[in-house]
Amino acid sequence: MERKWVMCPVCHNKTRLQLREDTVINNLMLYCPKCRQEKLINVKEFRVEVIG
Repeated sequence: MERKWVMCPVCHNKTRLQLREDTVINNLMLYCPKCRQEKLINVKEFRVEVIG
């Protein structure tokens, strides 16, 4: 299984979350420790979609 880090949609740095290729996430509040921003995201097949 391939694994990738989730990148912050604001500052494009790594967050503390890793994904596998079969991971599906709906309505996750993603926190970035670098820029201290929170964004609501959906994830499917390594594609991160910002919804709020």
